[in-house]
Amino acid sequence: MPVQVTKPAPDFTATAVMADNTFNEKFQLSDLKGKYVVLFFYPLDFTFVCPSEIIAFDKKLKEFKNRNCEVVGVSVDSHFSHWAWKNTPVEKGGIGNIQYPLVADITKNIAREYGVLFNDAIALRGLFLIDKEGVVRHALINDLPLGRSVDEVIRLLDALQHVEKHGEVCPANWRKGEEAMKPSASGVADYLAKHSK
Repeated sequence: MPVQVTKPAPDFTATAVMADNTFNEKFQLSDLKGKYVVLFFYPLDFTFVCPSEIIAFDKKLKEFKNRNCEVVGVSVDSHFSHWAWKNTPVEKGGIGNIQYPLVADITKNIAREYGVLFNDAIALRGLFLIDKEGVVRHALINDLPLGRSVDEVIRLLDALQHVEKHGEVCPANWRKGEEAMKPSASGVADYLAKHSK
């Protein structure tokens, strides 16, 4: 059964290429408990849309870290392929020295368990926002040619943290610092009266 929002994120242990280019043969998702996690899957190393997403996440990494959030990428490539791609300059088709882990899912078990394995071959563009308790709070799966918005992931992380802190709910297109809604009929009515014009 694919991963479900509100349910615990399936744990896994796999080899990952870390920020410093070392191999962590026992990278475990549950070791990140206590932090938020953006776990995203991409089809393959040395492809086309994938580097744009991986580099976009790296460019915003400080914003995730400032929100107590770790970013983790996963594909069905080996850790050797990840390492080679990281050590290839961007201008030569690489991703450069990105500063978050890339997990090797060579067995395809992680992609399968998260419900993103396509044709038993590669992962679709799955993304899972996991809270500090290890629970999936948001899931998104894109087809292969459709890249994701890193800014939207940050917006959703901000919304989740706002809900946890204030007990309010976040309306459509809500952004950090904007008014949210009280989770009641009168709260919704008040919000809509102010913002629907």
